[in-house]
Amino acid sequence: MALWRGSAYAGFLALAVGCVLLLEPQLPGSALRSLWSSLQLSPAPPGPGSPEGRLAAAWDALIVRPARRWRRVAVGVNACVDVVLSGVKLLQALGRSPGNGKDHTILHSRNDLEEAFVHFMGKGAAAERFFSDKEAFHDIAQTASELPGAQHYVGGNAALIGQKFAAYSDLKVLLCGPVGPKLHELLDDNVFVPPESLQEVDEFHLILEYQAGEEWGRLKAPHANRFIFSHDLSNGAMNMLEVFVSSLEEFQPDLVVLSGLHMMEGQSKELQRKRLLEVVSSISDIPTGIPVHLELASMTNKELMRSIVHQVFPAVTSLGLNEQELLFLSQAASGPHSSLSSWNGIPDVGMVSDILFWILKEHGRSKSRASDLTRIHFHTLVYHILATVDGHWANQLAAVAAGARVAGTQACATDTIDAGRVSLRAPREFMTSHSEAGSRIVINPNEPVAEWHREGISFHFTPVLVCKDPIRTVGLGDAISAEGLFYSEVHPRS
Repeated sequence: MALWRGSAYAGFLALAVGCVLLLEPQLPGSALRSLWSSLQLSPAPPGPGSPEGRLAAAWDALIVRPARRWRRVAVGVNACVDVVLSGVKLLQALGRSPGNGKDHTILHSRNDLEEAFVHFMGKGAAAERFFSDKEAFHDIAQTASELPGAQHYVGGNAALIGQKFAAYSDLKVLLCGPVGPKLHELLDDNVFVPPESLQEVDEFHLILEYQAGEEWGRLKAPHANRFIFSHDLSNGAMNMLEVFVSSLEEFQPDLVVLSGLHMMEGQSKELQRKRLLEVVSSISDIPTGIPVHLELASMTNKELMRSIVHQVFPAVTSLGLNEQELLFLSQAASGPHSSLSSWNGIPDVGMVSDILFWILKEHGRSKSRASDLTRIHFHTLVYHILATVDGHWANQLAAVAAGARVAGTQACATDTIDAGRVSLRAPREFMTSHSEAGSRIVINPNEPVAEWHREGISFHFTPVLVCKDPIRTVGLGDAISAEGLFYSEVHPRS
Protein backbone atom coordinates (compact mmCIF):
# COMPACT_ATOMS: atom_id res chain seq x y z
CA MET A 1 0.00 0.00 0.00
CA ALA A 2 2.77 2.46 1.03
CA LEU A 3 4.74 1.58 -2.12
CA TRP A 4 1.65 2.20 -4.31
CA ARG A 5 0.99 5.53 -2.54
CA GLY A 6 4.60 6.62 -3.15
CA SER A 7 4.30 5.72 -6.86
CA ALA A 8 1.02 7.62 -7.10
CA TYR A 9 2.58 10.73 -5.52
CA ALA A 10 5.54 10.53 -7.92
CA GLY A 11 3.16 10.14 -10.87
CA PHE A 12 1.09 13.11 -9.69
CA LEU A 13 4.21 15.27 -9.36
CA ALA A 14 5.44 14.34 -12.82
CA LEU A 15 1.96 15.06 -14.27
CA ALA A 16 1.77 18.43 -12.47
CA VAL A 17 5.18 19.58 -13.70
CA GLY A 18 4.42 18.21 -17.20
CA CYS A 19 1.21 20.26 -17.35
CA VAL A 20 3.07 23.39 -16.29
CA LEU A 21 5.71 22.83 -18.99
CA LEU A 22 2.97 22.36 -21.62
CA LEU A 23 1.13 25.54 -20.58
CA GLU A 24 4.22 27.69 -19.79
CA PRO A 25 7.15 26.42 -21.90
CA GLN A 26 9.17 29.63 -21.25
CA LEU A 27 9.07 29.24 -17.45
CA PRO A 28 12.66 29.61 -16.10
CA GLY A 29 14.43 26.66 -14.48
CA SER A 30 14.58 28.38 -11.08
CA ALA A 31 10.78 28.67 -11.02
CA LEU A 32 10.43 25.00 -11.94
CA ARG A 33 12.86 24.01 -9.17
CA SER A 34 10.86 26.13 -6.73
CA LEU A 35 7.60 24.51 -7.87
CA TRP A 36 9.11 21.02 -7.62
CA SER A 37 10.44 21.63 -4.09
CA SER A 38 7.10 23.08 -2.95
CA LEU A 39 5.28 20.00 -4.24
CA GLN A 40 7.56 17.54 -2.47
CA LEU A 41 5.71 16.26 0.56
CA SER A 42 8.61 15.52 2.93
CA PRO A 43 12.11 17.01 3.16
CA ALA A 44 15.14 14.77 2.82
CA PRO A 45 16.10 13.36 6.20
CA PRO A 46 19.10 15.16 7.71
CA GLY A 47 22.34 13.26 7.38
CA PRO A 48 25.72 13.33 5.63
CA GLY A 49 24.09 14.44 2.34
CA SER A 50 21.93 17.18 3.89
CA PRO A 51 23.06 20.83 3.79
CA GLU A 52 23.84 20.52 7.53
CA GLY A 53 25.89 17.35 7.03
CA ARG A 54 27.81 18.81 4.07
CA LEU A 55 28.52 22.04 5.95
CA ALA A 56 29.81 20.18 9.02
CA ALA A 57 32.09 18.03 6.83
CA ALA A 58 33.41 21.14 5.04
CA TRP A 59 34.18 22.77 8.41
CA ASP A 60 36.11 19.70 9.55
CA ALA A 61 38.32 19.98 6.46
CA LEU A 62 38.89 23.72 7.00
CA ILE A 63 39.66 23.68 10.74
CA VAL A 64 43.41 23.27 11.08
CA ARG A 65 45.69 24.35 13.93
CA PRO A 66 47.77 27.47 13.24
CA ALA A 67 51.51 27.23 12.59
CA ARG A 68 52.28 29.35 15.69
CA ARG A 69 50.21 28.21 18.68
CA TRP A 70 49.51 29.72 22.07
CA ARG A 71 51.28 27.98 24.95
CA ARG A 72 50.19 30.02 27.98
CA VAL A 73 46.89 31.91 28.26
CA ALA A 74 46.03 34.25 31.13
CA VAL A 75 42.33 34.99 31.69
CA GLY A 76 40.65 37.49 34.05
CA VAL A 77 38.85 38.98 35.83
CA ASN A 78 35.19 37.94 36.35
CA ALA A 79 34.38 34.54 37.85
CA CYS A 80 31.41 33.15 39.77
CA VAL A 81 29.14 30.15 40.22
CA ASP A 82 26.22 30.01 37.81
CA VAL A 83 23.00 28.59 39.21
CA VAL A 84 21.16 27.47 36.05
CA LEU A 85 17.44 26.75 36.15
CA SER A 86 14.10 27.34 34.47
CA GLY A 87 13.17 31.02 34.70
CA VAL A 88 9.45 30.28 34.67
CA LYS A 89 9.77 27.71 37.49
CA LEU A 90 11.77 30.13 39.67
CA LEU A 91 9.28 32.98 39.18
CA GLN A 92 6.41 30.60 39.95
CA ALA A 93 8.25 29.47 43.12
CA LEU A 94 8.57 33.16 44.05
CA GLY A 95 4.80 33.53 43.68
CA ARG A 96 4.96 35.65 40.52
CA SER A 97 2.58 35.47 37.56
CA PRO A 98 3.31 36.88 34.08
CA GLY A 99 2.23 40.51 33.75
CA ASN A 100 3.40 43.13 31.28
CA GLY A 101 7.05 43.03 30.33
CA LYS A 102 9.22 46.06 31.10
CA ASP A 103 12.99 46.47 30.89
CA HIS A 104 14.80 47.68 34.03
CA THR A 105 18.46 48.71 33.78
CA ILE A 106 18.86 47.76 37.46
CA LEU A 107 16.58 45.37 39.35
CA HIS A 108 15.43 46.60 42.78
CA SER A 109 12.70 44.04 43.59
CA ARG A 110 11.04 40.75 42.68
CA ASN A 111 8.53 42.76 40.64
CA ASP A 112 11.35 44.33 38.59
CA LEU A 113 12.80 40.85 38.06
CA GLU A 114 9.47 39.45 36.81
CA GLU A 115 8.86 42.42 34.45
CA ALA A 116 12.38 42.29 32.98
CA PHE A 117 12.25 38.50 32.52
CA VAL A 118 8.87 38.75 30.73
CA HIS A 119 10.24 41.56 28.53
CA PHE A 120 13.25 39.55 27.32
CA MET A 121 11.56 36.13 27.17
CA GLY A 122 8.95 37.69 24.88
CA LYS A 123 11.74 38.78 22.52
CA GLY A 124 13.76 35.56 22.91
CA ALA A 125 16.74 37.79 23.74
CA ALA A 126 19.60 37.35 26.22
CA ALA A 127 20.19 40.00 28.90
CA GLU A 128 22.15 40.52 32.11
CA ARG A 129 21.14 42.80 35.00
CA PHE A 130 22.41 43.86 38.45
CA PHE A 131 20.08 43.22 41.44
CA SER A 132 20.60 46.05 43.94
CA ASP A 133 19.02 44.62 47.13
CA LYS A 134 21.51 42.26 48.80
CA GLU A 135 19.05 40.57 51.20
CA ALA A 136 16.34 40.09 48.56
CA PHE A 137 18.91 38.65 46.15
CA HIS A 138 20.21 36.25 48.82
CA ASP A 139 16.65 34.98 49.45
CA ILE A 140 15.98 34.52 45.70
CA ALA A 141 19.37 32.76 45.23
CA GLN A 142 18.59 30.36 48.08
CA THR A 143 15.17 29.52 46.57
CA ALA A 144 16.83 29.01 43.16
CA SER A 145 19.61 26.74 44.48
CA GLU A 146 17.08 24.47 46.23
CA LEU A 147 14.67 24.09 43.30
CA PRO A 148 14.58 20.61 41.70
CA GLY A 149 16.59 20.74 38.46
CA ALA A 150 18.81 23.67 39.50
CA GLN A 151 22.43 23.04 38.48
CA HIS A 152 25.71 24.66 39.54
CA TYR A 153 28.33 25.48 36.91
CA VAL A 154 31.48 27.51 36.40
CA GLY A 155 30.33 31.07 35.63
CA GLY A 156 31.69 34.45 34.63
CA ASN A 157 33.14 35.14 31.16
CA ALA A 158 36.76 34.84 32.32
CA ALA A 159 36.26 31.55 34.16
CA LEU A 160 34.23 30.09 31.26
CA ILE A 161 36.86 31.12 28.70
CA GLY A 162 39.60 29.72 30.96
CA GLN A 163 37.66 26.47 31.35
CA LYS A 164 37.28 26.17 27.56
CA PHE A 165 41.02 26.73 26.98
CA ALA A 166 41.81 24.18 29.72
CA ALA A 167 40.19 21.46 27.59
CA TYR A 168 43.38 21.58 25.49
CA SER A 169 45.99 19.73 27.52
CA ASP A 170 48.92 21.43 25.75
CA LEU A 171 47.79 24.85 27.03
CA LYS A 172 48.65 26.28 30.46
CA VAL A 173 45.82 28.47 31.77
CA LEU A 174 45.94 31.12 34.51
CA LEU A 175 42.62 32.38 35.91
CA CYS A 176 42.30 35.46 38.09
CA GLY A 177 38.93 36.38 39.55
CA PRO A 178 36.99 36.05 42.81
CA VAL A 179 37.21 32.25 43.21
CA GLY A 180 35.28 30.81 46.17
CA PRO A 181 35.30 27.16 47.35
CA LYS A 182 32.44 25.95 45.11
CA LEU A 183 33.94 27.52 41.99
CA HIS A 184 37.42 26.17 42.80
CA GLU A 185 35.91 22.68 43.04
CA LEU A 186 34.17 23.08 39.65
CA LEU A 187 37.24 24.34 37.75
CA ASP A 188 39.31 22.09 35.49
CA ASP A 189 42.53 20.79 37.10
CA ASN A 190 44.41 22.43 34.23
CA VAL A 191 43.35 25.92 35.43
CA PHE A 192 45.84 27.56 37.82
CA VAL A 193 44.35 30.08 40.29
CA PRO A 194 46.84 32.31 42.16
CA PRO A 195 46.34 32.22 45.96
CA GLU A 196 45.48 35.95 45.98
CA SER A 197 42.40 35.17 43.87
CA LEU A 198 40.90 32.75 46.38
CA GLN A 199 38.12 34.04 48.66
CA GLU A 200 35.99 32.45 51.39
CA VAL A 201 32.57 33.01 49.77
CA ASP A 202 31.44 32.41 46.18
CA GLU A 203 29.72 34.98 44.00
CA PHE A 204 26.49 33.47 42.65
CA HIS A 205 24.80 34.44 39.36
CA LEU A 206 21.29 33.21 38.57
CA ILE A 207 20.76 32.05 34.99
CA LEU A 208 17.06 31.84 34.13
CA GLU A 209 16.70 29.74 30.99
CA TYR A 210 13.70 29.32 28.69
CA GLN A 211 13.18 27.11 25.64
CA ALA A 212 11.98 28.05 22.15
CA GLY A 213 8.18 27.99 22.17
CA GLU A 214 8.00 27.80 25.99
CA GLU A 215 4.79 29.38 27.29
CA TRP A 216 3.96 31.21 30.51
CA GLY A 217 0.44 32.60 30.53
CA ARG A 218 0.07 34.53 27.25
CA LEU A 219 3.84 34.76 26.91
CA LYS A 220 5.63 32.58 24.32
CA ALA A 221 9.40 32.59 23.74
CA PRO A 222 10.36 32.81 20.02
CA HIS A 223 13.88 31.45 20.76
CA ALA A 224 15.70 29.57 23.51
CA ASN A 225 17.76 31.99 25.58
CA ARG A 226 18.49 33.14 29.14
CA PHE A 227 18.15 36.07 31.55
CA ILE A 228 21.04 36.56 34.00
CA PHE A 229 21.06 38.59 37.22
CA SER A 230 23.28 38.91 40.28
CA HIS A 231 24.27 41.03 43.26
CA ASP A 232 27.98 40.72 42.65
CA LEU A 233 30.22 43.31 44.29
CA SER A 234 33.64 41.64 43.81
CA ASN A 235 33.22 41.36 40.06
CA GLY A 236 31.34 44.67 39.92
CA ALA A 237 34.37 46.55 41.26
CA MET A 238 36.78 44.34 39.23
CA ASN A 239 38.56 43.64 42.54
CA MET A 240 40.96 41.14 40.98
CA LEU A 241 42.34 43.42 38.24
CA GLU A 242 45.55 44.28 40.09
CA VAL A 243 46.09 40.65 41.17
CA PHE A 244 45.62 39.66 37.51
CA VAL A 245 48.18 42.10 36.13
CA SER A 246 50.73 41.38 38.88
CA SER A 247 50.41 37.62 38.16
CA LEU A 248 51.30 38.06 34.48
CA GLU A 249 54.97 38.80 35.09
CA GLU A 250 55.57 35.40 36.67
CA PHE A 251 53.17 33.46 34.42
CA GLN A 252 54.57 34.91 31.14
CA PRO A 253 51.47 34.41 28.93
CA ASP A 254 51.52 34.71 25.14
CA LEU A 255 47.79 35.61 25.11
CA VAL A 256 45.76 37.63 27.64
CA VAL A 257 41.95 37.55 27.77
CA LEU A 258 40.12 40.26 29.74
CA SER A 259 36.42 40.41 30.60
CA GLY A 260 34.08 41.76 33.25
CA LEU A 261 33.86 45.46 32.33
CA HIS A 262 30.06 45.13 32.04
CA MET A 263 29.91 44.17 35.73
CA MET A 264 30.76 47.79 36.64
CA GLU A 265 27.26 48.96 35.67
CA GLY A 266 26.11 48.67 39.29
CA GLN A 267 28.87 51.08 40.43
CA SER A 268 28.81 54.86 40.75
CA LYS A 269 29.89 56.99 37.77
CA GLU A 270 32.95 58.13 39.69
CA LEU A 271 34.07 54.58 40.45
CA GLN A 272 33.43 53.55 36.83
CA ARG A 273 35.56 56.45 35.56
CA LYS A 274 38.38 55.71 38.00
CA ARG A 275 38.34 51.96 37.33
CA LEU A 276 38.39 52.35 33.54
CA LEU A 277 41.50 54.51 33.78
CA GLU A 278 43.09 51.79 35.94
CA VAL A 279 42.05 49.12 33.41
CA VAL A 280 43.75 51.02 30.55
CA SER A 281 46.83 51.63 32.73
CA SER A 282 46.95 47.92 33.65
CA ILE A 283 46.69 46.83 30.02
CA SER A 284 49.50 49.20 29.08
CA ASP A 285 51.70 47.39 31.65
CA ILE A 286 51.34 44.14 29.68
CA PRO A 287 54.48 43.69 27.56
CA THR A 288 54.23 44.81 23.93
CA GLY A 289 53.62 41.95 21.56
CA ILE A 290 51.26 40.00 23.84
CA PRO A 291 47.77 40.25 22.31
CA VAL A 292 44.93 41.22 24.66
CA HIS A 293 41.39 40.04 23.84
CA LEU A 294 38.44 41.88 25.42
CA GLU A 295 35.18 39.92 25.79
CA LEU A 296 32.14 42.20 26.00
CA ALA A 297 28.77 41.27 27.56
CA SER A 298 25.23 42.65 27.86
CA MET A 299 25.14 46.32 28.93
CA THR A 300 22.58 49.11 29.35
CA ASN A 301 24.73 52.11 30.37
CA LYS A 302 25.54 54.10 27.21
CA GLU A 303 28.01 56.39 28.98
CA LEU A 304 30.02 53.44 30.28
CA MET A 305 29.96 51.75 26.85
CA ARG A 306 31.06 55.01 25.16
CA SER A 307 33.98 55.28 27.60
CA ILE A 308 34.98 51.66 26.91
CA VAL A 309 34.93 52.33 23.14
CA HIS A 310 37.09 55.47 23.37
CA GLN A 311 39.44 54.44 26.19
CA VAL A 312 39.72 50.64 26.24
CA PHE A 313 39.30 49.62 22.58
CA PRO A 314 42.59 51.24 21.44
CA ALA A 315 44.45 49.41 24.25
CA VAL A 316 43.26 45.88 23.30
CA THR A 317 44.09 43.74 20.25
CA SER A 318 40.87 41.79 19.82
CA LEU A 319 37.15 41.97 20.69
CA GLY A 320 34.41 39.36 21.14
CA LEU A 321 30.74 40.39 21.10
CA ASN A 322 27.21 39.45 20.04
CA GLU A 323 24.46 41.27 18.12
CA GLN A 324 22.98 43.10 21.11
CA GLU A 325 26.37 44.36 22.27
CA LEU A 326 27.27 45.41 18.71
CA LEU A 327 24.11 47.48 18.16
CA PHE A 328 24.27 48.99 21.66
CA LEU A 329 27.92 49.91 21.05
CA SER A 330 26.96 51.67 17.79
CA GLN A 331 24.07 53.50 19.50
CA ALA A 332 26.33 54.61 22.39
CA ALA A 333 29.15 55.86 20.14
CA SER A 334 27.03 57.18 17.22
CA GLY A 335 28.10 54.52 14.75
CA PRO A 336 26.35 53.19 11.61
CA HIS A 337 22.69 52.11 11.85
CA SER A 338 22.54 53.56 15.40
CA SER A 339 19.00 54.83 14.76
CA LEU A 340 17.86 51.19 14.73
CA SER A 341 16.23 50.52 18.13
CA SER A 342 16.69 46.73 17.92
CA TRP A 343 17.35 44.01 15.37
CA ASN A 344 14.26 42.78 13.55
CA GLY A 345 14.80 39.01 13.77
CA ILE A 346 18.13 37.79 12.33
CA PRO A 347 20.64 40.70 12.35
CA ASP A 348 21.18 41.91 8.78
CA VAL A 349 24.67 40.81 7.61
CA GLY A 350 25.32 44.03 5.68
CA MET A 351 24.44 46.21 8.69
CA VAL A 352 26.60 44.09 11.02
CA SER A 353 29.45 44.30 8.52
CA ASP A 354 29.10 48.11 8.37
CA ILE A 355 29.36 48.45 12.16
CA LEU A 356 32.36 46.08 12.39
CA PHE A 357 34.07 48.05 9.60
CA TRP A 358 33.37 51.35 11.42
CA ILE A 359 34.80 50.04 14.73
CA LEU A 360 38.06 48.97 13.08
CA LYS A 361 38.28 52.11 10.88
CA GLU A 362 37.46 54.58 13.68
CA HIS A 363 39.01 52.84 16.68
CA GLY A 364 41.32 50.19 15.21
CA ARG A 365 44.96 50.20 14.24
CA SER A 366 46.10 52.35 11.33
CA LYS A 367 49.18 54.29 10.25
CA SER A 368 47.67 57.48 11.68
CA ARG A 369 46.26 56.08 14.94
CA ALA A 370 47.98 54.64 18.00
CA SER A 371 45.59 51.71 18.51
CA ASP A 372 46.27 48.00 18.93
CA LEU A 373 42.77 46.84 17.88
CA THR A 374 42.98 44.61 14.77
CA ARG A 375 40.41 41.84 15.28
CA ILE A 376 36.68 41.45 16.08
CA HIS A 377 34.88 38.11 16.45
CA PHE A 378 31.13 38.73 16.09
CA HIS A 379 28.65 35.97 16.92
CA THR A 380 24.89 35.72 16.68
CA LEU A 381 22.59 32.69 16.80
CA VAL A 382 22.71 31.80 13.08
CA TYR A 383 26.07 33.13 11.81
CA HIS A 384 29.50 34.46 12.82
CA ILE A 385 31.82 37.07 11.28
CA LEU A 386 35.53 37.49 11.96
CA ALA A 387 36.77 40.94 10.90
CA THR A 388 40.53 41.63 10.90
CA VAL A 389 42.83 44.44 9.84
CA ASP A 390 45.02 43.02 7.08
CA GLY A 391 48.57 41.99 7.94
CA HIS A 392 48.04 41.12 11.62
CA TRP A 393 46.24 37.76 11.79
CA ALA A 394 46.33 34.38 10.04
CA ASN A 395 44.20 31.20 9.96
CA GLN A 396 40.94 33.18 9.98
CA LEU A 397 39.00 30.57 7.96
CA ALA A 398 39.76 27.93 10.58
CA ALA A 399 39.10 30.34 13.47
CA VAL A 400 35.63 31.46 12.38
CA ALA A 401 34.64 27.91 11.39
CA ALA A 402 35.86 26.51 14.74
CA GLY A 403 33.89 29.16 16.64
CA ALA A 404 30.71 28.29 14.73
CA ARG A 405 31.25 24.53 15.09
CA VAL A 406 31.60 24.74 18.88
CA ALA A 407 28.30 26.67 19.06
CA GLY A 408 26.54 23.66 17.52
CA THR A 409 28.31 20.98 19.55
CA GLN A 410 28.16 22.73 22.94
CA ALA A 411 24.48 23.72 22.65
CA CYS A 412 23.55 20.12 21.76
CA ALA A 413 26.10 18.65 24.25
CA THR A 414 27.69 16.47 21.54
CA ASP A 415 31.38 15.91 20.71
CA THR A 416 30.80 16.38 16.99
CA ILE A 417 28.04 17.99 14.92
CA ASP A 418 25.00 15.71 14.75
CA ALA A 419 23.37 16.72 11.44
CA GLY A 420 19.98 15.44 12.62
CA ARG A 421 19.95 17.70 15.70
CA VAL A 422 20.94 21.00 14.08
CA SER A 423 19.46 23.26 11.42
CA LEU A 424 20.95 25.71 8.96
CA ARG A 425 19.05 28.97 9.52
CA ALA A 426 21.55 31.55 8.26
CA PRO A 427 20.60 33.69 5.25
CA ARG A 428 21.60 31.82 2.08
CA GLU A 429 22.45 35.11 0.36
CA PHE A 430 23.12 38.63 1.58
CA MET A 431 24.66 42.01 0.77
CA THR A 432 28.02 42.73 2.43
CA SER A 433 27.17 46.39 3.12
CA HIS A 434 24.35 48.92 3.29
CA SER A 435 26.57 52.00 3.70
CA GLU A 436 28.19 51.52 0.29
CA ALA A 437 27.69 49.36 -2.80
CA GLY A 438 28.45 46.00 -1.23
CA SER A 439 28.62 42.72 -3.11
CA ARG A 440 26.01 39.95 -3.03
CA ILE A 441 27.20 36.67 -1.52
CA VAL A 442 25.49 33.29 -1.88
CA ILE A 443 26.39 30.65 0.71
CA ASN A 444 27.26 27.14 -0.45
CA PRO A 445 27.25 24.47 2.33
CA ASN A 446 30.23 22.78 0.60
CA GLU A 447 32.27 26.01 0.93
CA PRO A 448 30.80 27.46 4.12
CA VAL A 449 33.21 30.34 4.81
CA ALA A 450 32.59 33.45 2.67
CA GLU A 451 35.26 36.13 2.46
CA TRP A 452 35.18 39.78 1.39
CA HIS A 453 37.44 42.81 1.76
CA ARG A 454 36.92 46.51 2.36
CA GLU A 455 39.68 49.13 2.62
CA GLY A 456 42.32 46.93 4.23
CA ILE A 457 39.90 44.95 6.40
CA SER A 458 39.02 41.29 5.72
CA PHE A 459 35.70 39.69 6.67
CA HIS A 460 35.17 35.94 7.10
CA PHE A 461 31.53 34.80 7.43
CA THR A 462 30.18 31.33 8.23
CA PRO A 463 26.70 30.05 9.15
CA VAL A 464 26.04 28.37 12.50
CA LEU A 465 24.35 24.97 12.67
CA VAL A 466 21.78 25.85 15.33
CA CYS A 467 20.90 23.15 17.85
CA LYS A 468 17.16 22.37 17.51
CA ASP A 469 16.78 21.33 21.14
CA PRO A 470 19.59 23.04 23.09
CA ILE A 471 20.73 21.43 26.32
CA ARG A 472 22.37 24.60 27.66
CA THR A 473 22.75 28.12 26.22
CA VAL A 474 24.89 29.67 28.99
CA GLY A 475 28.53 30.34 28.13
CA LEU A 476 28.11 29.75 24.41
CA GLY A 477 29.54 33.16 23.52
CA ASP A 478 32.56 32.54 25.77
CA ALA A 479 33.16 29.09 24.23
CA ILE A 480 32.86 30.63 20.74
CA SER A 481 35.40 33.37 21.52
CA ALA A 482 37.83 30.94 23.18
CA GLU A 483 37.65 28.47 20.30
CA GLY A 484 38.06 31.23 17.71
CA LEU A 485 41.11 32.55 19.58
CA PHE A 486 42.56 29.04 19.98
CA TYR A 487 42.65 28.62 16.19
CA SER A 488 43.82 32.19 15.49
CA GLU A 489 47.40 33.08 14.74
CA VAL A 490 48.78 36.54 15.40
CA HIS A 491 51.67 37.83 13.34
CA PRO A 492 54.65 38.95 15.47
CA ARG A 493 54.70 42.73 15.79
CA SER A 494 57.43 44.31 13.71
